[in-house]
Amino acid sequence: MAMQKAQLPIILTIISLASVGSIVFALLSSSQTVSNTGNVKTIGVKVYKDAACSQTLSSIDWGTMTPNSAKNYMAYVRNEGTVSLTLSKTTGNWNPAAASGYMALSWNREGYILTSGASVQAVFTLTVFSNVTGVPSFTFDITLTGTEGA
Repeated sequence: MAMQKAQLPIILTIISLASVGSIVFALLSSSQTVSNTGNVKTIGVKVYKDAACSQTLSSIDWGTMTPNSAKNYMAYVRNEGTVSLTLSKTTGNWNPAAASGYMALSWNREGYILTSGASVQAVFTLTVFSNVTGVPSFTFDITLTGTEGA
């Protein structure tokens, strides 16, 4: 029993030191939460069949074209991003490759500044030159690009 009485002060001392250690740790520990706010700049151009911009345009069927003729196709371009964009157009992947020498695609929105969330009607015009030969049918891609810095 004398041994147990001698161990009691040691056990109490250890418990006291552990408690003091926890208090000291609590006093030396601190945290802070910092809330954040900001804007994420996005760029995105989409092309639609309709003025409500509800039907995405994935292809244009120009039908049968004759030499020395032109056809128009109306679409709608919308800026899906958060910054104003300057619009531009390129064509590529002509099949047959020779078709690009006998046809030209233009549109009425080259260099147009389209603000964030806005849409604009665009008219694409495909012109077949009078000297066209060896192009019974054709395919090509149109790439519309919106460039920031408008």
